[in-house]
Formats: sequence, C-alpha cells, structure tokens
Amino acid sequence: MTTSAAPGTGPTDNSLRRALKRARDGVALDIAEAAVLLQARGEALDDLTASAARVRDAGLEAAGRPGVITYSKSVFLPLTRLCRDKCHYCTFVTVPGKLRRAGHGMFMSPDEVLDIARKGAALGCKEALITLGDKPEDRWPEAREWLDAHGYDDTLAYVRAVSVRILEETGLLPHLNPGVMSWTDFQRLKPVAPSMGMMLETTATRLWSEPGGPHFGSPDKEPAVRLRVLEDAGRSSVPFTSGLLIGIGETYEERAESLFALRRVARAYHGIQELIIQNFRAKPDTAMRGMPDAELDELVATVAVARHIMGPGACLQAPPNLVEGEYERLIGAGIDDWGGVSPLTIDHVNPERPWPQIEELAARSAAAGFTLRERLCVYPEFVRRGEPWLDPRLRPHVAALADPETGLAREDARPRGLPWQEPDEAFTASGRTDLHATIDTEGRTTDRRDDFDEVYGDWTALREAAAPGMVPERIDTDVRQALRTAADDPARLTDAEALALLHADGPALDALCKVADDVRKSAVGDDVTYIVTRNINFTNVCYTGCRFCAFAQRRTDADAYTLSLDQVADRAQQAWDVGAVEVCMQGGIHPDLPGTAYFDIARAVKERVPGMHVHAFSPMEVVNGATRTGLSIREWLTAAKEAGLDSIPGTAAEILDDEVRWILTKGKLPAATWIEVVETAHDLGVRSSSTMMYGHVDQPRHWLGHLRTLARIQQRTGGFTEFVTLPFIHTNAPVYLAGIARPGPTVRDNRAVTAMARLLLHPHIPNIQTSWVKLGAEGAAEMLRSGANDLGGTLMEETISRMAGSSYGSYKSVRDLTAIAAAAGRPAKPRTTLYGEVPEERQRAAARSDGHLPELLPVLD
Repeated sequence: MTTSAAPGTGPTDNSLRRALKRARDGVALDIAEAAVLLQARGEALDDLTASAARVRDAGLEAAGRPGVITYSKSVFLPLTRLCRDKCHYCTFVTVPGKLRRAGHGMFMSPDEVLDIARKGAALGCKEALITLGDKPEDRWPEAREWLDAHGYDDTLAYVRAVSVRILEETGLLPHLNPGVMSWTDFQRLKPVAPSMGMMLETTATRLWSEPGGPHFGSPDKEPAVRLRVLEDAGRSSVPFTSGLLIGIGETYEERAESLFALRRVARAYHGIQELIIQNFRAKPDTAMRGMPDAELDELVATVAVARHIMGPGACLQAPPNLVEGEYERLIGAGIDDWGGVSPLTIDHVNPERPWPQIEELAARSAAAGFTLRERLCVYPEFVRRGEPWLDPRLRPHVAALADPETGLAREDARPRGLPWQEPDEAFTASGRTDLHATIDTEGRTTDRRDDFDEVYGDWTALREAAAPGMVPERIDTDVRQALRTAADDPARLTDAEALALLHADGPALDALCKVADDVRKSAVGDDVTYIVTRNINFTNVCYTGCRFCAFAQRRTDADAYTLSLDQVADRAQQAWDVGAVEVCMQGGIHPDLPGTAYFDIARAVKERVPGMHVHAFSPMEVVNGATRTGLSIREWLTAAKEAGLDSIPGTAAEILDDEVRWILTKGKLPAATWIEVVETAHDLGVRSSSTMMYGHVDQPRHWLGHLRTLARIQQRTGGFTEFVTLPFIHTNAPVYLAGIARPGPTVRDNRAVTAMARLLLHPHIPNIQTSWVKLGAEGAAEMLRSGANDLGGTLMEETISRMAGSSYGSYKSVRDLTAIAAAAGRPAKPRTTLYGEVPEERQRAAARSDGHLPELLPVLD
C-alpha cells in the first residue's frame, strides 16, 4: 500500500487546489506538487485526469495521429525463468529443481522459441517479447552448465543468437527485456533488436537496501544501477521502454521522485520510447502475498501525474489485463498505448491475468472516442528517426512491417524471415573524399551538422550537468613544498601537491616547467623525436554523438565522405614512397561498415605496403568492431593483429572520468571499457599510445585523476609508448557552440598539463608528445621547454582537428619539425612508432621528398 504519511494526514485542501490549478494551466509541477496530485481522489481526481487527457490529446495531434491509441501484437517468450535476484513479489522467477520437475530446460531451446515465433507470425504478430531473469548464470550452476554446453559465453550471447534466428526465420522484431545491461551489452544487442526495455520500478533506495523491502537481496534492483542502464540505453541510441511498479511500499513523494528521474533521463537522451505505469497485484506463494493491491484510483492518479510530468510527447502505457476491464478510466487519465497484447501466449509475469481480446480492446477504445491502431515494438517516432536509432542490419526487417508515413505497423503486413546481414558495398567511395586537402583551402561547408539540435541530446540538461564539474576548487597546499617534492622525486608527489602544481601560475609555473624539463632530460635526453607518418581518416560518417567532435557527419551531410579500400591502400603507398614508416588510421563509427571492415582496412595496407606499420583503430572502434561481429574484445584484437594491425592509438580517452565523459559525449565508451580495451591490447602484445583531451568542461582535478589512471595502467602492462596532450579545439565543437564548454585551454593550462604529465607519469611513460597541429610551431616549442620530448608526426593529412577549427595546417615537413626542436634549443631525431631507430633507407626517402609532397589523393570521379 502506498502512503505518504500516517492515515488522515494527506494533502490539505489548499495544497490540492493549488496543484490542480497549476496542472490545468499547464504550469510545470515540482516534486511536492506531484506528490500532492498523486493523492487526488473523487472530483479532484476527475479534474486531474481531464487536464492530463488534454495534454495527451495535444501530443497525439502534434504527432499526426489524433484520437489514436496503440498496441503491439506480440508473442511472449520467457527465455529463462532463472534469475540471480530475489524480488519478493515475483512469480515469474523459479529455481532449477522446479524447471526439471516440470520437464523444462534451464532455458527455452531455439526450437521452442522459433515454434512460438512462427505460430505468432502466422497470426499476424510482429513483436517477439523476450523476457528473462537477470544473469542467472551468476547464481545458478545449472544455468552456467546449460550455456557452456550450448556454446554461449553468457546469457546475453544466447539472447543475441536467438534474436538473429527470430529475425531470419520468422521476421518478428525482437524486443529485449534481459534486465540490467552495461554500455557494452547495449552495443552487443542493438544490432539484433529494434527496441529494449527495463522497468525502473522505483527510485526508493530503502526498498532495496533495508531488510524486508521488496527488492532486498536483489543486486539488479538498486535504483542507481537501473538509472545507469536507462542512461546507457540513451547514450547507445536504443529506443527504450521503462516505467514504474506502483504500490510496493513507496511513499507518494518517492513515487513522484521516480517520475522526475524518468523525465530527466528522457530529456537528456530523447531515448525513452514509452513509460509503463503498472499496478502491483499480490500473488500467492510470494513474500508479499499479504500486501494489498494498488487500487485503481492509485493507478489512474499516477497515470495522470505521469502525463503532466512527462508532457504531451511521451507515450504512456498501462497493461490492460491488470485493471479488471476499467479501460475507459485509463484512457481518460492520459494513456495512449495498451502495450503488448498476444493472441497466442499468456502474460508470463502475470499468468493469472489473461490478455483481453484485441477486438474487445478496440471496441472499448472506440467507446472512449479512440481508434485502436497496431504499432511495432519500436515506436513510430523512432521508426521515422531512423539512424542512429535503428541499426542498418535491422532496417529491412522494420521497413517490411512499418508504414513509412506514420511509423505504425502495416496491419496487412505478414512477417517473413529476412537475412540479418551487413549492408552491401560498405567500401564504395562516396562524398567529399578530398576533404583532407580542401579543408585547408575551401574549409567546411557549414559550422555544424543539420541535426545539431537532436543528435547530441538535450543541451539544457547538459548545461545543468556540466555546471558543478566546472567549478574550480580552492587550493591551499604549499606550492613551494610541492615543487621541492617534484624536484627531489616526482613519484612522491601527493594528490594535494600535484593538484597545487596543476594550478600553478606565474613564477611558480615557470619553476614547475623547469623541474619537468630537468626530469625530461634525465629520463630521455635532449633529442626531440618525430615520426614520418600519414593520417588516413577513412570515413567521417558517424552517429555516436560526441559533443566535442566537429569531424563526424551524417551520410547525407555536404562534408561527409567514405574512402574505398583502394583509396586507403593508395594513400598508404604514397606515404611509403615519401618516406613514411607508419600510417595512423581512424574513422567515424559508420553504421554501414561491418565489424570486419577494420580487418579489411589493415589487410589492404599490408598487402600494398608490407613494411608499413599499421597504427590504427581507437578503443571505440575496437569495441564497435567486437560488438558488431559478436566477438569478445580479445578475440577481435587477435583477429585484427592477424590482419595486420601493429598498434592502436590511445584516443577516445578524452578524460577518463565518466562525470566529464557523459557531458562530452552521448554514446562513446565508458572509461572502464576504454581501460579494458587498452589493457587487453597490451596483453596481446599490441602496444598503444595514451592521450588526454583537456580544456573543455574539465578541471585540474580531472587531469590529475586521468594521469594517475594512465600511470597505474602502465605499471600493470608496460604497453603505452607515449602520452599525447590534446588541447581541446573549440571553434566548431558542438559543445562549445551550445555554450557549455570553455574556448579551449589557456597557455597556462597547456604548460601545466605538459609539465605535470612529465612528472606524474615518470618513470613509467618516458615519452611526452605535444601537438603542433593544435598548438602551432611556437606553442609546440614552448611545450618542449615544459617537459615534452616528442613532436608527433608529419601527418601529411589531418582532418579531425582542422574540421574542429585548428588553423595550423595538415602537414609539417621534417625541416619544419627540426626547426621547432631548434627553437627549443634541442636536436631532432626520427623514430618509429615504438620509438626505435628508423632504417637509413626510410630516412633517405623522407629526405628526397621533404617539403614537396606529391598530390596524395586520388579523388572520386
């Protein structure tokens, strides 16, 4: 039973009248007002639902489907009823012994799944609702044994495999409810399911943490964990269903807080496709069997308040089989969807509650003035949005069932199996393939993408999230003592001392840079190293939504391009001819490129130029390749190494602090996954650089944490070749154009970061690289006097920083790099990727072509 206080202490008449008036007037509610309205009954409830219905109707009108209420014709597939959680109200979950006695396996077999899916397809169903317990193999050895016996690493691997078979053999669209998932799990499953879901249920932590609570003993029901899942779904551009389970012991205030938490996620990522408001119904043989059911008025009030909080654009659902036929009251409260209804399977979560007949649902909806229309598991808005919300491998399956005008289901469509495969002609050259050259002469077509207002999430929410992290801290530590520690032994610097030095300015900053330069000289000598290399950015088509990136384009944007494999190989050959020892290859996360495309790129270079070092594919690209192929990160890197990959760039790190990362990027990999990729690469003998992009929404405390993290990784693996400072280029960066980020780091910041990188990474990472393409010749020379010893590469072409607004060009000759070193009073020396000696033949080839490179790009006809 839901209560906000002791009986008889509900809202006052005045507070209820005020809240009802604000709802009628369309004024934004706060949590306290929402909690008051959740207790509306009688005439007050009628007033509340009437205003909620008007909000719903305005949303349907704006969406182009006035007077339409939707449902999904589905089959319910309980893939496994084993679970590691112990929710006190659940009858869906069982134990291995009961399954055996009933003659069932630990999981439904593929044949069992496909038999139901085929029967559903024959009846016109279009959704395969796959529901299962959370990570059963973590609790039940029998689940682990079943997965091992059938060749699956974990439950989600089986979910992925069975989803592919459903798509290929029946044409039904999988909607996945596998419980708590990580960001990486979403990348694994997104290619096989147009939508997914997980109920938030409640944000009341006490119901999870306190003994006797409905979620006590259930690790996956911690509210913070479940909110993180919703956020990761949004970051991954997965259309996601969530909602509340009301009446499980939460107070009205806690219920209101839960609705506001859902609104926050929905606004931040635009990925919540529907909210389910479900009423608790007590079940026999559960710990909560004596708890009273949530009353119908509770449900109606919650639906109405949810409508007011979520707004006209939200889709709200209430399960029709849990309301004893009171359909009209739910429609009157503001729902616009009935959820999944099956003509074939039972509701396995509420098996005692049969689905209504679709004909009855249509008639009862019509009696309330609404037309019942079928939708797909993925809501119409996301069908029409397309990329990045629908994976290219799913587009044919969705298109076969969707009305292209409305995004709803074509009711005359009958599902049929279609191949689940990568798009054809992934490496057809297209678009502005001369961008690497014309970016310096003609520039960008526009300063931002056409979908600037949508692709990056909600800018207002981001401003609110960024503000606390950008507040500088007061530093009281003695800088002079910190300088003495640094000069004596940098490894002894405490965090407080390091933070004080990162804030140093004036004479203290000069002294810091002198200490760092002395450490540099003792560690690596006076040589300023550089590499003759060529950047090859093979595509800039990307839908990840990094808010700092001005390089990424939609496939239809004027500046978008993709190179063919021949063009990639041609550029590598031309680089070799002019003395290069390395190609550095990175690209956007193009939705049409298969996970094996990276192998093809590495192989194309090695076949054309066997001696070229292939330094390629950021950790984000590694994860993309692994998830698209269904391989583990280790398996994918092993295959890439066999294809010709020699080392990886340690880009995509930005700041290894998720507080900052989730402001900088919508969909890029979390810090923990970045670390997993580089440590796995190092373990396989694939070395990497390390990087830090700074000067945006970060502060020195974030720089300190990042550098400490890199030092710990290097102590474990020894796999980093260098550390590269990457000052944020703000000019065309979306997060700057939206008024959130600073305009890049100051000269003080650059000197402090370079010097402290030298000190905090000593002696683990001996090479500190500065970026001439971001700082220019004078700026790079200054960094060489502040602890850096490496100038990076000649590049030959550079598109990423130039698209962002860097004004320092795309190429530096060996003479140019030597001159920068000389300006710092030091000699220059060529190196290989791994900081080895460059063969004489390569040095002679570089000298012959230095400063007068040939036309390097075969452009598209």
